[in-house]
Amino acid sequence: MTAPANAQRSSFADVVYLNGKILTGEALDSERPVRVSSLAVRKGVIVATGTDVEVLRGWRGPQTEVVDLHESFVMPGFNDAHIHLASAGLEKIRIDLLGCKSLEEMQRRIAFAATSAERDAWLQGRGWDHTLWKNAQLPTRFDLDRATLGHPAIFSRVDGHIAVANSAALTIAGINRDTPDPSGGKFDHRPDGELTGIARENAVDLISSHVPAPSARTRRLALERATLEAVQNGVTSVQDYSTWDDFLVLEQLEREGALPLRVTEWLTFDDPLDVLEAHRASHSQDDPLLRTGMLKGFMDGSLGSRTAALFAPYSDDPGNSGIPLYDQQRLNEMTVQRAKAGFQIGFHAIGDRAVSMALNAFSAAEAAGDGKDSRFRIEHAQVLAPTDFQRFHDLGVISSMQPNHLLTDMRWAEARLGPARTKTSYAWKSFLDLHVVLAFGTDFPVEPIAPFRGLYAAVTRTDETGQLSYDPEEKLSIEQALYAYTQGSAYAEFAEARKGKLAPGQYADFVVLDHDITQIVPAEILNTRVLRTIVGGKTVYTKDESIH
Repeated sequence: MTAPANAQRSSFADVVYLNGKILTGEALDSERPVRVSSLAVRKGVIVATGTDVEVLRGWRGPQTEVVDLHESFVMPGFNDAHIHLASAGLEKIRIDLLGCKSLEEMQRRIAFAATSAERDAWLQGRGWDHTLWKNAQLPTRFDLDRATLGHPAIFSRVDGHIAVANSAALTIAGINRDTPDPSGGKFDHRPDGELTGIARENAVDLISSHVPAPSARTRRLALERATLEAVQNGVTSVQDYSTWDDFLVLEQLEREGALPLRVTEWLTFDDPLDVLEAHRASHSQDDPLLRTGMLKGFMDGSLGSRTAALFAPYSDDPGNSGIPLYDQQRLNEMTVQRAKAGFQIGFHAIGDRAVSMALNAFSAAEAAGDGKDSRFRIEHAQVLAPTDFQRFHDLGVISSMQPNHLLTDMRWAEARLGPARTKTSYAWKSFLDLHVVLAFGTDFPVEPIAPFRGLYAAVTRTDETGQLSYDPEEKLSIEQALYAYTQGSAYAEFAEARKGKLAPGQYADFVVLDHDITQIVPAEILNTRVLRTIVGGKTVYTKDESIH
């Protein structure tokens, strides 16, 4: 029995959810059962779990709402440990190039938008992926010129690490064939020296800095769309990297009661320390719905763009080892300084060289630190040198990974890496075997936000057709994958005391699904649908109106 008798209580639950198949997320050896049928919520927090009779008898009062779950499967809400809300929302407002199966389709979508664009307006969008095209050739500025009707235009690849700009955009930015590559960036050239329009990593900023910033109204619309899509997919918390202007819009949504999920907003590692401290101080760290979190820096780019920093050249591009974005000494100095100021730090690092550089910086900070719980993170950690797995464990570094990336990358990852490096890539099980904490997310909008796609990838390491597999020794159990998407993600943001489980004292953040995803065959995970999403005990999304 988990709750005292009603007569002994001076207060009651605001709502009781009953008649469910509720996976609490508590350990198998816990005194509480792993599965219960009912839970009680007061002031947004779970106060009791147990049988329907126990919870109703102990917590139902005259004003308590009772919700029948109709024997549906319930689990802790998903906590997406790596997301880009503003980019995801803006993608829905701008030209959507996701899923273009050819250059011609990309051009058609751009031309359609250009015909109705205001005079001199920039055309923007993202989502193209040349690896889906028959010849797998990158688009060029000349390809864009034929579709943009004179408008300046820049379009990011799906991973956000390279972009293609048209001739008008390059002219506005003052970039020509003689423009030197910036540190940590590169402009592609044809054999005759002319710019192709492809800009890589920091070179993109030299063009995009000339694009007018979105208005506050546009930012709000983008964030509203992205947060709605999140809760529709059962996501109750996100760890987001947008901009400070976007965070101010999120604050406004919170003040209006219009923020439907919990957001931990990352700050930019490269910003001056005084700016970072001012941003951290501007919003309460005790706010349960919205707060700032770790500092995010970028070590390299992506495998798809061949800008991830590798120790040895790409197997399918022997003259290229990617683009490291930091000098190690400077990186170490900045990391030590920011860690001493009390910031959690996480680095985007995909290639083995980038991961090693991040670990070196964390090691320097650890040596200079005061022994506090730093919870340093590496975001993506897709390719590792074999000896660096142990360094994750020794330094207590969290591996924040996105299993759905494998579904996109497995078509070409081995060609990029070769068979030896493939064995130490996307290595979820190897991390767990060393007791390294895994935190799962989606990298939305680089990949769809649906967590079920990531769960499927984690437990099968097979593409969505069931035909192509990738190093099956690194598969996880469904329980391990769910832990990484809930409790692992909560731990990664210092929130495990309040998030990740359905137990007394935890936020009442949970999701109602049409399948018990712990009991179905893996292929069916992809077909799972969210019936209801609850944040703080309140429904923020429902598909099935019969649940009331």
